[in-house]
Amino acid sequence: MRVLLVEDDPELSALVALGLRNESYAVDVAATYREAEESLRVTSYDVACLDLGLPDGDGLDLLRRLGGDAHLRRPRRTLVVTARDAVGDRVAGLDAGADDYLVKPFHFAELVARLRALGRRGDQHGTLLRVGDLELDPVTHRAWRAGAELELTSREFSLLRYFMHHPGRVLSAEDLLEHVWDANANPFTTSVRVILSRLRRKLGDPPVITTVTAAGYRLEGP
Repeated sequence: MRVLLVEDDPELSALVALGLRNESYAVDVAATYREAEESLRVTSYDVACLDLGLPDGDGLDLLRRLGGDAHLRRPRRTLVVTARDAVGDRVAGLDAGADDYLVKPFHFAELVARLRALGRRGDQHGTLLRVGDLELDPVTHRAWRAGAELELTSREFSLLRYFMHHPGRVLSAEDLLEHVWDANANPFTTSVRVILSRLRRKLGDPPVITTVTAAGYRLEGP
């Protein structure tokens, strides 16, 4: 999943972003209301982790805008992560459109568990993804082909997961960069081609990810 982390504490932001990237999430970071707004204008996110106490505005106002501002791309899910712990604050956040609410300080493992749960809410395949003889468990970060477990890096795992969410659909390199990589990725590098080549090699024969000339790549359906 691609995540927007809106957090004005630079130390906490760096630690959480690093931890999420190690869990194979693609993470963009915004430290202010304005930066978050700019990111939401140009990028579609699976989840936004939104702090409410921002230095240049209230995150609750931004949360409300996500429901009706045509200039902002509403994330599929929104998780409020804030020090505001009163019941009234929680109610206000959920009523404003948040899908979940996490109070600081929090354990990183709980944050990851909540992100997994949010991801499953929109997953029509259930927890275990299956396409042909491929199986992938997003909770345990394990994948198999024809019953044999695959040894995948975090990026390879994320790439396969994205393909398995869109079987039969042609995905361009730009699609993959937007959803599997984050804003730190250089769109002019060959990173997509290199990681995809490694993934194909590990998936073995017969090939299940095919190249569609001048269009992109496709995971063949069952």
